[in-house]
Amino acid sequence: MSIEVANSAPPPEALAHLVHVRLGEWLTRAGKLSARDLDRAIGAQQEMGSMLGRVLVRLGLVSEIDVARALSEQLRVPFVAPEDFPGLALEIEGLLPEFLHANSVLPLRVEEKRLDVAMAVPQDAFVLKALRLASGLEVYPHISLESEIEKALAQPVDAGNAEGGEGEDADSGDFVEHLKDMASEAPVIRLVNSIIGRVIDLRASDIHLEPFDDGLHVRYRVDGVIHPGEVVPPKHSAAVNSRVKLLAHLDIAERRLPQDGRIKTRVKGRELDLRVSTVPTVHGESVVMRVLDRASVRFSLEKMGFASDTLEKFNHLLAKPHGILLVTGPTGSGKTTTLYAALSKLDAEAQKIITVEDPVEYQLEGINQIQVHAQINLTFANALRSILRQDPDIIMIGEMRDGETAQIAVQSALTGHLVLSTLHTNTAAGAVIRMKDMGVEGYLITSSVNGVLAQRLVRVLCPHCKEGYQPSDEVLTSTGLGQFLAPGNAVYSAKGCEHCRDTGYQGRSGIHELMVLDEPMRRAIVAGEDASRLNALAAKSGMLSLYQDGLRKVAAGVTSLDELLRVTQDQNDG
Repeated sequence: MSIEVANSAPPPEALAHLVHVRLGEWLTRAGKLSARDLDRAIGAQQEMGSMLGRVLVRLGLVSEIDVARALSEQLRVPFVAPEDFPGLALEIEGLLPEFLHANSVLPLRVEEKRLDVAMAVPQDAFVLKALRLASGLEVYPHISLESEIEKALAQPVDAGNAEGGEGEDADSGDFVEHLKDMASEAPVIRLVNSIIGRVIDLRASDIHLEPFDDGLHVRYRVDGVIHPGEVVPPKHSAAVNSRVKLLAHLDIAERRLPQDGRIKTRVKGRELDLRVSTVPTVHGESVVMRVLDRASVRFSLEKMGFASDTLEKFNHLLAKPHGILLVTGPTGSGKTTTLYAALSKLDAEAQKIITVEDPVEYQLEGINQIQVHAQINLTFANALRSILRQDPDIIMIGEMRDGETAQIAVQSALTGHLVLSTLHTNTAAGAVIRMKDMGVEGYLITSSVNGVLAQRLVRVLCPHCKEGYQPSDEVLTSTGLGQFLAPGNAVYSAKGCEHCRDTGYQGRSGIHELMVLDEPMRRAIVAGEDASRLNALAAKSGMLSLYQDGLRKVAAGVTSLDELLRVTQDQNDG
């Protein structure tokens, strides 16, 4: 056993004057603590009346070893690891075991008139003075973990050997280990399992863990609408988030940068794939888990709410040997699921099908799927350049995000490939304008794009509690419902029952508008017409808008008028 004697260690009288920078500020600068967490800890310190370091550790914001090393640097006091504790307890005349226990002080060595001690609070001038007066020696403090000092004092005989296996853990038991310990506690594991397990009962598509001052708010997105769940107390917030990050194989020590990962788990007899995203907020990390449940996804166009006439046209576009078929809509409108259903209709044995996605949400049999990795420069554009050399027949691009990707997609379509992709626009006509904004010339759009499908998802009325009513003539006229509802027929509204958890809805169905590029449409695009003019031309050719397709579903009793108005209020592309 050897202890470095720090000849530069200051005498005890000088210790109180050495802290030029507060502990919290030092930890913040070192990246161990956020400014927000420091403010919360200072508030807790004022209530608890304890030292800031101990408050930070109790709140789980930093590890004990982080605090010890910070104090070591600030006070210029050497840090002592438990493996450097004396093998046998030292008995110092005048120092009672009770005093050592009460003040977390462990004698390390005596040399001539000098006594080296390990302390949890080396800046405590009162204890240092008491040690000097009781022992008659010049006292030089070192800093160590309070928990390790207590272990050594509790096992005074051959303490070094007894704690030999603990040394490594204590030395490496930094912030990461502390978070892992918290996340591995049985109550935290049960809580996280319970939160994930609720998605089966609720049929939720997303779980949101949102940190605020009063705790971690859990919310679930069901049928496209957010519903509040439980609130996890603040003392468990960090542990719950850390548990999720551990399951997703993320870096739990990194709380300042966004991260993405996946969790594969089995809940209530069903395999669940969760896509995990974390982002830092002012109150901590916000975590969202997107539920990818293969059992609940319908890879069948016929079961996705397509009207028979729209489905017939869409299948005709799918059967074309080359060209671009676009699916548009906002996030969460089911675009990717529609593309997957379209791919599942195609013959993967007779055709070479390659997809480029970010991320690959579901793995499809017989189809080559590529995951985008921006960190290594495997972007949509770079992947597309490579797969064209793979001699594909059909290419699916997860999303057209930039002009470069759009240009390559157009070139692919013009050289004999069928290209399926998505765009974030509100209407089918808006997709043409968006491609122009990306730098694609009008004549290239008319030569390559076969059609554009815009879609939304509306909630389906619960069959157990939906209520029929006779709409007034004014409603029929103002909403346009009279065009699709036979005279005397009823429409339905949501009520709520135990089957639908009092929401009035159960499941979702698609509403669609399909714009096929015919000759008048192509001439209008080359002439530079705007989205409203293109939309009017498509309507003249027989296209029903999203709202009109939704009215057909209201008339058929599938959804309510209120739900349709909620979903289609964003139909204009400005």
